Amino acid sequence: MNNIFGIIFIFVGLAFDFFGCLGLVRLPDVYNRLQASTKCVTLGTCSIMFGVFLMLGFTPAGIKSLLCIIFLILTAPVSAHAIARGAHRSGVKLWKGSVVDRYAEDKEGKE
Repeated sequence: MNNIFGIIFIFVGLAFDFFGCLGLVRLPDVYNRLQASTKCVTLGTCSIMFGVFLMLGFTPAGIKSLLCIIFLILTAPVSAHAIARGAHRSGVKLWKGSVVDRYAEDKEGKE
């Protein structure tokens, strides 16, 4: 039974990873691409790792997959924020259809 749930989690994770990669190719600017890739790929990869854990159980490989989930959840949002802030500070323009620029609002408030 755990194998069936593990396979389901793995396929759901593969679907999220696919849509994250599709968003990385199709979206217009670096900020939208970063949003799609970070959210979808993090959720997809965590789902794959959880499926592996369900299939393997509390073996050394299963525990490593749980540790990978924790590492991804802790580091992916921080790295996405750092990349977005670095892109904004280096002058990468937003897409012309963007409505809100919170980094520019924060910068205006400090001056």
